Amino acid sequence: MAVQVPTPDQIIALADEMGLDLTEADVDSYIELFRPNVAAYNAVDAMPDNLPAVKYPRTPGYRPGSDENPYNAWYVKTEVKGAARGKLKGKTVVLKDNVMLAGVPMMNGAATLEGYVPDIDATVTTRLLDAGATIVGKAHCENLCLSGGSHTNATGPVHNPHKPGYSAGGSSSGSAALVAAGEVDMAIGGGQGGSIRMPASFCGIYGMKATHGLVPYTGIMPIEIYVDHTGPMTGNVSDNALMLEVIAGEDGYDPRQYNVKTERYTKALQGRKGLKGMKIAVVKEGFQQENAESDVNAKVRAAAKALSGLGAKVKEVSIPMHLMGPALWMPIGVEGLTQTMMYGDGYGVSRPDLYVTSLMDFHRNWRTRANEMSETTKLFTMFGTYVRKYYGSRYYGKAMNVTRLLTAAYDAVLAEHDLLLMPTTPVKATPLPAPDASREEYVQRALEMISNTAPFDITHHPAMAIPCGMSKGLPVSMMLVAKHFDESTIYRAAHAFEQSGDWKKM
Repeated sequence: MAVQVPTPDQIIALADEMGLDLTEADVDSYIELFRPNVAAYNAVDAMPDNLPAVKYPRTPGYRPGSDENPYNAWYVKTEVKGAARGKLKGKTVVLKDNVMLAGVPMMNGAATLEGYVPDIDATVTTRLLDAGATIVGKAHCENLCLSGGSHTNATGPVHNPHKPGYSAGGSSSGSAALVAAGEVDMAIGGGQGGSIRMPASFCGIYGMKATHGLVPYTGIMPIEIYVDHTGPMTGNVSDNALMLEVIAGEDGYDPRQYNVKTERYTKALQGRKGLKGMKIAVVKEGFQQENAESDVNAKVRAAAKALSGLGAKVKEVSIPMHLMGPALWMPIGVEGLTQTMMYGDGYGVSRPDLYVTSLMDFHRNWRTRANEMSETTKLFTMFGTYVRKYYGSRYYGKAMNVTRLLTAAYDAVLAEHDLLLMPTTPVKATPLPAPDASREEYVQRALEMISNTAPFDITHHPAMAIPCGMSKGLPVSMMLVAKHFDESTIYRAAHAFEQSGDWKKM
């Protein structure tokens, strides 16, 4: 794809966009001054790209029919066998469909990306295969990952295995549904506002959003570098800790990774004795969301009481600023995604990342097919464009500044306690909106569950969804939050709670 020297009309159009006044002589001058710059671009274009090699053989797989895909959770079924031995030998894994698996289609829930095939494996993909896992396919996710509900995928909604017709949560909707249905052992999810924990909550599985940067995001389609996370979604705590153990650590590409501290997370699994002396702070404001359901709050408080009975010291605390978390997330998430994922062709600039230019070229097509985007993608991109055009970037900057106060508020409590506790989502899985639902209902169903999860995507604390009961046929989930890079403490408590009884009977 060679860069062309601009025509006079193109120069005039560029000047109009910039607010420049040019004479005909100016236009001719700029065209000539552009020529050596264009030559430099074409010199780069002629070079071979510098991408990591693909290690394991695979086939493109196939799109399963409804008989094989009752929850519409699969995008592609395939089989990529990893190393002959390793920690994950015998484990089946599905990847969220924003995670690159070379040679296998990836659409990230969006019609505008359908037909794209990655040419590299994500770092987490390679690490899973190196550990002996078998990757069995790609799981549907929400349209460009911009929904906490499971109704925005271009192929149709993902259904909750516990109750078809209800949301599986998002944006890692297919990942959660396939683990909950027992079709895979493990899944990779991704989260910018809660997209690992929210579907884990709705589907009754374990979802860990680790400390920002602990797990490399390389080879995964970004939304916004400051909030991009990826991590394990599993049916039990031990698999979750094992999976994180395999995928955590620096990879030499991802600029999100600095001062990374890894541990042997499986060593934290001590059963019921793991809670002795642990201090857990029950965050009052986590139960005070406007749409909080009383049965959810009651089940999570009962789980806190059970942790106390297992030897933890449980105390209620107040962190008033927690309720401001979603508002602070909004400028960072919306302006970031508009700049990076949309107008930045999936990546943006100004960081030393591994840029997958084939994705950047393909994703540019959204500009000519914007009407095919989901209502949430349209809304966020339009609002981000509006703010950028009329107000600039000051609100992004201010939200980032104030987020340091939110981080400090959590850290102050964590200085005296080992964990924070609250509901993962204030509500259970909600009904999927009908095909003819209003835009207002469609958006409501996408955002109504993010209030407790989103704050920790901007403060970067590790947080895990842990199923703690059933109500009206649907799972309820509690969230445990720890100090940065202290995932092991979460696993200690989660494992003790898991071993104390069947969560479905709580």
